[in-house]
Amino acid sequence: MVEHCNTVVNIKRKCELLSIARSTVYYKPKLTQNDDTVILNEMRDIYQKYPFYGYRRMLVELRKNGFEVNHKRLQRLLSVAKMKAIYPKKKTTVRNLQHKVYPYLLRGLKIDHPNQVWQVDITYIKIRHGFVYLVCLIDVFSRKIMGWDLSTFLDTASCLKALSMSLKHGFPEIINSDQGCQFTSAIWGETLVQNNILISMDGKGRWADNVYVERLWRTIKYENVFLHSFDTVDQARVALRNFIDFYNQTRFHQALNYHTPDAVYKLKTIPTKQQLFEEFKLLRNPTALEVPCFTNKSVFVS
Repeated sequence: MVEHCNTVVNIKRKCELLSIARSTVYYKPKLTQNDDTVILNEMRDIYQKYPFYGYRRMLVELRKNGFEVNHKRLQRLLSVAKMKAIYPKKKTTVRNLQHKVYPYLLRGLKIDHPNQVWQVDITYIKIRHGFVYLVCLIDVFSRKIMGWDLSTFLDTASCLKALSMSLKHGFPEIINSDQGCQFTSAIWGETLVQNNILISMDGKGRWADNVYVERLWRTIKYENVFLHSFDTVDQARVALRNFIDFYNQTRFHQALNYHTPDAVYKLKTIPTKQQLFEEFKLLRNPTALEVPCFTNKSVFVS
């Protein structure tokens, strides 16, 4: 409306002739791309392409596309649009309210021999195109993994396979689990009852009631799973099989005075650390036995 390049009549005179405020000539409207509607449309485009983006990555994408938005405004707009990043959930304990729940039997119980108490649980493991589920049964006294199974399904069948493997090595007095629907199912309970095994279950939200198998998950993930990238279920299964053999037969366990779970399970007691060191000496030199010499003093020759 008002030409800036015309020097014959200056801007002030032009504004007087048109009866408009001179400040309106210099006003520059805000970029429309920072309006909420425009940003929301851009967010929807990003969400359709990358539905797994959280607000941090979406913020970077918006900034890359020239939108000056801070994280607080973006979070508000995400809430308005009801957009949430899509990602696989990690929950493996899903309770069925119609199933029977058993009481917790381990409170105050002194666990002093193998096959007295086993614990069972399920955890998830990330592979390239999703998740697989690992179920393990562990003997509490020796920390030995008695049986395990890896499955793409979070179901009772996998738990029964792991149980079947475990019962080849021994029969426990008690098996403790959480209140997941796999362990409250009729077929799981009937299988334990048929084998004269008492059923114990954690209290609601009481992960510490199953602490030994929970600690096992940390060991498996930090010492094996997080050090690898699995493309297929078979790759994960082979790696886990090798690690479980290592865990049972070779890995020194601090709570067992650095003996292996297999050794403690067979001995039915936890030897001292000194006994372990003496065993190392014998392994290095099998002839290093204490042989008394018949002199006026007791002398031992190694």
